[in-house]
Amino acid sequence: IGAEGQILIGGLVTAACMMYFKSMPTALLLIVMFVTSCIAGALWGLLPAIFKSKWNTNETLFTLMMNYVAIYLTSFFVDFWDKKQSHSVGIINLDTGKGWFPRLFGEQYILNVIIVAVLAIGMYFYLKTSKHGYEIAVVGDSAETARYAGMKVNRIVLRTVFLSACLIGLAAAFKVGTAGVLSTAITG
Repeated sequence: IGAEGQILIGGLVTAACMMYFKSMPTALLLIVMFVTSCIAGALWGLLPAIFKSKWNTNETLFTLMMNYVAIYLTSFFVDFWDKKQSHSVGIINLDTGKGWFPRLFGEQYILNVIIVAVLAIGMYFYLKTSKHGYEIAVVGDSAETARYAGMKVNRIVLRTVFLSACLIGLAAAFKVGTAGVLSTAITG
């Protein structure tokens, strides 16, 4: 439910990096964009998870409300950065290409596809072969069984939400870094 807010915040941070750090070399800027969007998405997702684990709040309602906060934050910054009042930041760094994914074989999206494929394979092996992946499966099947087995369910939930939201924030860097555009419709 909260993925929309996480991708908006990740996209917002990515666009800010592209605009304010454009003096960096492109390779370094891409790394900064990836890291900051991961952290921003992860922190945005971690907040409701902390409330869920500490005070048993309803994560569905919490993340839905946070989505609206993310929409309004993105709207504010888009209007702040937008010089034409079109409610969309124009194509960022169109003239220099700073922060844009490099083209491979003449195509803009090939690098995205390669990175996503590597991440998907990595996540598959992480979930199927690691202790953490096993813990996620057990907690997903039955939190009470996991507690009985001595697993720290709250810690597993927090770690899982953090990792998931981190990947969602990274997806925002891919979207903004490929199109060079930020708007509240980024999630579509």
